[in-house]
Amino acid sequence: MKAFFSLLICGMAFSAQSQDNFTPVFEKISNEVQANSNAYGNLKFATESIGHRLTGSANGAKAEEYAFNLLKSYGYDVKYQPFEVESWSRLTNETKIGDAENEMRKISSVTLAHSPVKAVVVGEMVDLGNGLEEDYQKDAGKVKGKIALVYLGVLPGSPANTPSLHRSEKAAIATKYGASGIIIINGVKGGVLLTGTASVTGKLIPIPAVCIGLENGMRLKEALKTKKQFASLNMTNFSGMIKARNVIATIKGKTHPEEKIVVGGHLDSWDLATGAIDNGIGSFAIMDMARTFKKLNLSTDRTLEFILFMGEEQGLLGSKAYVDAAKKENTLNQLRFMLNYDMTNDPKGFSTSRKEMKTLFTDWGGQISKLDTGFKNVFYSGAGLHSDHQPFLLQGVPTGGGAGGKLPNNSGPYYHSDGDVFKLVDEQGLKNTVRYSAMLAYALANTPTIPVVKQTEEALKVFLQDNELEVPLRIAGEWRW
Repeated sequence: MKAFFSLLICGMAFSAQSQDNFTPVFEKISNEVQANSNAYGNLKFATESIGHRLTGSANGAKAEEYAFNLLKSYGYDVKYQPFEVESWSRLTNETKIGDAENEMRKISSVTLAHSPVKAVVVGEMVDLGNGLEEDYQKDAGKVKGKIALVYLGVLPGSPANTPSLHRSEKAAIATKYGASGIIIINGVKGGVLLTGTASVTGKLIPIPAVCIGLENGMRLKEALKTKKQFASLNMTNFSGMIKARNVIATIKGKTHPEEKIVVGGHLDSWDLATGAIDNGIGSFAIMDMARTFKKLNLSTDRTLEFILFMGEEQGLLGSKAYVDAAKKENTLNQLRFMLNYDMTNDPKGFSTSRKEMKTLFTDWGGQISKLDTGFKNVFYSGAGLHSDHQPFLLQGVPTGGGAGGKLPNNSGPYYHSDGDVFKLVDEQGLKNTVRYSAMLAYALANTPTIPVVKQTEEALKVFLQDNELEVPLRIAGEWRW
């Protein structure tokens, strides 16, 4: 009888949750953003006047101040969350390749983050295919003291379901098997060079790591089938303590101020370009969401925090600092949901780490699709790593964001590269990110009951295993079970 009564109460709550009618507010949000969004213009101005937004650099500090002042102009009580961490930036780099150590020519390359402060490595190259553990185990020891050549992503023609590890995980495996360096082949045509971190920990790695273009890389793979190839990796980099600041604007909840909905994304970018796509379209959408709430004077039952994280590119530094502060202050249980916007564009639905949110998310999505048929009410549940949701996810906090969107103007291949510039941004796609994401944030902050809570350690362990995240977390040294 007790079990039946509990099921009855749960059923009543479930039914009540599906009755949220946010359509009038959703319509106001949609109209306001369509008519008055500042996101596109603000991003254009920032890319032109600031340039890149590398954490710890003068440009990074300018970006922090820009976000702070912009949010303040919208009427927010804005605060900085300073943090001090070891960070990395590139100085010099030269990569040479040839048939012999004394017959090498320079090729275009870019240093991958967290490579050593100084490295001069010359050695024979070994083709390790996709750079997975099994690629090294086929001939154990063949790479020791040599330079690994690895494809970024999954090589065309690989067996179905071949895992696609992050570049940092591939560098960790190369290090484990004794490689003296690693060269990663970008998968994008046209010689596009991609940067990013080669460290799973955000700390320096012991071997130099560089990225080369697709055409050069595939020529090397072909040459290695018939003859030896040698490489020289010569680089200097900076690594040291830097100061950075997350920027936080808050709407205090009226009914449950102790419960927080975090709407976050990273403001920082790499230094090769202006980071218009990664992550200008995400972070500037968040600032326009905040503007929209103030313009419409929207109140929330739960506290809503709009956060611009710094240091994502160099190892999720800002989001880790935020979560670490919450742990020290014993406020982790206040975090009811984290929405992350990293390269989000024109979403067609909602995603979440928790499948239990399907009824609410699709109910709200149904209300949106009646206002705008371009919103397809797509729903996705699952979990991944390598963005600012990760520190929250690993504490059991439910996460989510947009789903089903596509990056504009074939911009995907240019992320982390010198091609990530403002002309790739689509104004309506950016507006749609603001509109739908502001609606989702409003709904989460005002629905009577959120049917998921922070996971227990045991539930989190099973959840991560079910989402096939144990292996990459073990590689990163973040598997605590």
